[in-house]
Amino acid sequence: MIMENTKAPEFNLTDQEGKMRSPTEFLGKPLILYFYPKDDTPGCTTEACNFRDDYSIYLELGVAIVGVSPDDLKSHEKFASKHSLPFPILADIEHKVSEAYGVWGNKKSFGKEYYGLKRTTFLIDSEGIVRKVFKGVKPANHSEEVIDVIKNIEKK
Repeated sequence: MIMENTKAPEFNLTDQEGKMRSPTEFLGKPLILYFYPKDDTPGCTTEACNFRDDYSIYLELGVAIVGVSPDDLKSHEKFASKHSLPFPILADIEHKVSEAYGVWGNKKSFGKEYYGLKRTTFLIDSEGIVRKVFKGVKPANHSEEVIDVIKNIEKK
């Protein structure tokens, strides 16, 4: 997994509107890059909608938000439209970006092992350096947790 205080890996992925996106387009402002397993599932919807509901706070703080999952563009388009998500959702169908960030791997659920995406968020600073890694994210209060960390970093 990518560690704190290291350069965030570069990538190019397409968002729900068909636009190619890269972390370099967000240089100059902090970026929340959050990885989630699947569109329109309970936890992933909660997480996305909490980011949406707090979006004005992120704008005030000058922070961009980008979601990434292995779902395809059609799924992302439907998910973003259904829940009025105001930020890009990127399609990592081949999970190459998830692998580069170290969030694709072996998981366990109900005693079964499988490969999948581990819900993780990266706070990347304005220069492209990972400042905080949130592992084992709990969707219900994650956005609030991220905002608190951003505000505490600003105070330093």
